[in-house]
Amino acid sequence: MTTSAAGQPLIPQPPATVAALRQAISQIAPAALPAFTRELDQAADQSRQGSDLAPLQRFIAQWAAYVHVQRHPDAAADLRRWENAAKSGDAAQVRQAASEIGRILDEAHAAIGLPAR
Repeated sequence: MTTSAAGQPLIPQPPATVAALRQAISQIAPAALPAFTRELDQAADQSRQGSDLAPLQRFIAQWAAYVHVQRHPDAAADLRRWENAAKSGDAAQVRQAASEIGRILDEAHAAIGLPAR
């Protein structure tokens, strides 16, 4: 993964298109590419079956938010830490982790101009 100057994003936020998001993920989180491809295929299938663009729109929004977080190493590390804490089994810690994960994702959605989840 590329390093960044303190607090600076690793790359600019890409446009919310499949091609731009795929390119960004290949740069900052290449291990996520198989999940990106699998989820894109699922969203495309759902869209075709239902003659509805909503599954593709949700896919784009989800991955645009993911890229936004991953562009910021500190935010990405916080998200991973809270995701791990959510697996602890301790109810209070799981609630706090869920709240913090929601906050990080809400901030990402707001930063890229998407409505809160």
